[in-house]
Amino acid sequence: MLPQEIVRAKRDGRELSAEQIGEFVAGIVSGAVSEGQAAAFAMATYFKGMTRAEAVALTLAMRDSGTVLRWDDMPGPVVDKHSTGGVGDTVSLMLAPMVAACGGYVPMISGRGLGHTGGTLDKLESIPGFRVDLDTARFARQVDELGVCLIGQTARVAPADKRLYALRDVTGTIESIPLIASSIMSKKLAEGIDGLVLDCKVGTGAFMKDTDRARALCAAIRAIGHAADKRVTCVLTDMDAPIGKAVGNALEIAESIDVLSGGGPADTRELKI
Repeated sequence: MLPQEIVRAKRDGRELSAEQIGEFVAGIVSGAVSEGQAAAFAMATYFKGMTRAEAVALTLAMRDSGTVLRWDDMPGPVVDKHSTGGVGDTVSLMLAPMVAACGGYVPMISGRGLGHTGGTLDKLESIPGFRVDLDTARFARQVDELGVCLIGQTARVAPADKRLYALRDVTGTIESIPLIASSIMSKKLAEGIDGLVLDCKVGTGAFMKDTDRARALCAAIRAIGHAADKRVTCVLTDMDAPIGKAVGNALEIAESIDVLSGGGPADTRELKI
């Protein structure tokens, strides 16, 4: 089908096949699908939604649009954690090295701020000289040597998602549950992980403010994980108040170091552990 025919089918509420979705995603990467067509697809999905089968097909197609990492020789579990974002959210900064210290391996591809919520990459970049733009070879080497590495999304990992996400950000379609779930899981599956913990923040200080929508997102992500034969656990975290006592990139880095050193606010320590 032509890209516009796929957009029209989704606009009219018809279910797309895995082949149609795969063709459209391939076109996003190759350039056969224009930015306008990709944006129209996102908007049609925002209003018409997706079946579970469509969301799974979109996720797997975006995962396979680039490099999928493999960790066959790792002596421990390869896992990751993702947060939907909230004020003062420093879980990734502390949990990843804690898991590595316990023998796990965490190849974490993180994101930037969304709305009023700070991003893990923005926080890390408040450290002078810290780089989040490592290539996949160096990323894999650091995971192997250190047990953990946090980087930003590269051009080689889920490139279709990177392009579609950029369009969603400027077309008012960020809030679509199937697009959120597919975006998160395409990157996480491309990491080659065995399991994932989704920390879904809910409340006035979170990106997800409604409990019902948060539960719907968790259900969608678990379904995609099940289809990909990955173990996914979801946790709902109250974000009606900031976590810890620090708000701001550099301040949150300092508090994270304090917690990892045995100090820090009690609520922050409890959540991480």
